[in-house]
Amino acid sequence: MGSRASFFCSWTLVLGYVSVVAFEAVALPQTLLYIFPDMLVGKLWTVAGYDVYGSWVAVGVIAAIVMTLLNVIGVRPAAVFQTVAVLFLASVGVFLVAGSFIGGSVENMQPLFNGGMTGFIGVLVATPFLFVGFDVIPQSAEEIHLPYKKIGQALIVSVFLAISWYVMIMLTTSSSMHAVDLANSDLAVADGMTAMFGHPAWGTFLVLGGVAGILTSWNGFLIGASRLIYALARSGMLPAWFGVLHPKYRTPANAVIFIGALSIVAPFFGRKTLVWLVDAGGLSIVVAWLLVGIAFVLLRKREPDMERPFRTPGGVVTGGIAVVLSAAMAVLFLPGMPAALTPPEWVIVGLWGVFGIVLMLRIPSVSGGPDAEQRLLAATHPAWGEEGAHQPPAEIFRHDHTAGEGRPQPEERAGR
Repeated sequence: MGSRASFFCSWTLVLGYVSVVAFEAVALPQTLLYIFPDMLVGKLWTVAGYDVYGSWVAVGVIAAIVMTLLNVIGVRPAAVFQTVAVLFLASVGVFLVAGSFIGGSVENMQPLFNGGMTGFIGVLVATPFLFVGFDVIPQSAEEIHLPYKKIGQALIVSVFLAISWYVMIMLTTSSSMHAVDLANSDLAVADGMTAMFGHPAWGTFLVLGGVAGILTSWNGFLIGASRLIYALARSGMLPAWFGVLHPKYRTPANAVIFIGALSIVAPFFGRKTLVWLVDAGGLSIVVAWLLVGIAFVLLRKREPDMERPFRTPGGVVTGGIAVVLSAAMAVLFLPGMPAALTPPEWVIVGLWGVFGIVLMLRIPSVSGGPDAEQRLLAATHPAWGEEGAHQPPAEIFRHDHTAGEGRPQPEERAGR
């Protein structure tokens, strides 16, 4: 599809990742309100009908700074943190299932469907934001030395795990309380946990699991977004500043700080930002998936003999289905549709899109092909007017997917 189409796809995906990171900076203080209902101190202003408090903003900002510093230090400390948080979150899930059997009721699940097609579409447009994350795996594959074939396998497993988790949350929560009570709850899952076990301490326990979930998503998408921006810079599509590695920790520190800075801003816009980020991020994610599906079909047609350690079942048919479904989902966000974006959400998408178009037009138009990245590097060397910009990256190590022991192999490329 060429250099500019490639950049546009990556840029929309970056917005999706950034929206999740910023979302978590808002979701964390909002979730902690369940445990500390008196934490709202120092009213600053009102945004979209919701009061914004200094203490609430401070929680989100401090957490954003900590998460950013953690990722500047390196992927290994971030991975250790991720593992501990995921294990705790999984334990909370086990108790939630147990509580459904102890204090839940199938009668509470009625009605199984509500709101008709409008309600269905309202939930459908939120699913891209819920399921995005599996594509973070290849962004960090070089640092964790994951063989190519296992990347594809890990993607599929992660998607099915996400499906299982969300289904479990819906079934257990809907069994805990009557639908009316859940609708009137500020934090339905926590109140449901309290109702099933009969003590508010269980609700607090679940909220702590929710905090773990927020932090794991935050950490994962900060890694994914920064590595994607780093790859764009190393390929010559963004200014070289974004591709600078920390001299000690060897992490894309500038890219991490850029994403972290955007997340610090989000809490200042208050609780309503949660909805704006979900919807704006959802559209950008769907557009990226649409372009990836198109690229997949084109590559299968134009380069049938390309080495493919992991082959997608169904081939072009699977890719065609992905294109159709992604396009259909993107239409749901347009004006006149039941789930159309609101003006603030279009502002987010529009500003990011305009900025991206300005950057894209500065990228030389390079056609696709096996040597496209080398041709792009040669063409973009002087593009940003920076001395030494976009020189071929230093030697990195990537797994040899053909070797039985997965021995890392040197390669003179980055961000492929």
